[in-house]
Amino acid sequence: MEIPNKDEKYPLKDYDRLCFLKNIVKNPNIIIGDYTYYDDFETVENFEKNVKYLFDFTGDKLVIGKFCMIASDVTFIMNGANHLSQSITAYPFAIFGKDWANAMDGKAYPTKGDTVVGNDVWIGYGATIMPGITIGDGAIIATKSVVTKDVEPYAIVGGNPAKEIRKRFSEEKIKQLLEISWWDWSIEKITENVQNLTGENIRKLLM
Repeated sequence: MEIPNKDEKYPLKDYDRLCFLKNIVKNPNIIIGDYTYYDDFETVENFEKNVKYLFDFTGDKLVIGKFCMIASDVTFIMNGANHLSQSITAYPFAIFGKDWANAMDGKAYPTKGDTVVGNDVWIGYGATIMPGITIGDGAIIATKSVVTKDVEPYAIVGGNPAKEIRKRFSEEKIKQLLEISWWDWSIEKITENVQNLTGENIRKLLM
């Protein structure tokens, strides 16, 4: 059995614009699952550049599951981009210090928590994911979408702001797939089932 190596940076021979993402990410606040890949038109180093406003002091994380497919120019906006929106001004006086240093005393910038992408999620070219979003397993995010709210498992969303276009499967099949959670199988079992996983008959995965 010859299985692609999850720890290999560039799994395609003589092609360095697609990587298994966990092997190139350096920021400890970005957590990537096995076999999730990123494909970039220029260089895979663009991925971390496109995770915007991820600052240590905000404490949030970007968590992406296994077997995800992330296209070039996908951008994640993190909580460090947030400003006060209920106050008279959204201007961040305190960051400039000096006599403005105490402007945020007793206050805090809003945060929406971690951004979490499930397993087997396909994020199309140029999509933008806003802070604190959860994208469910098996979802598809259409090209150039701006995702401003959570996406349900196996939903296809698109637009600005992104809206659900349809579900990939019936609710019954979605429930079965979530129970199967094939991405948590051993890699040997996944390899034995690649023909079934790329087919349409869920019953074959239950055998």
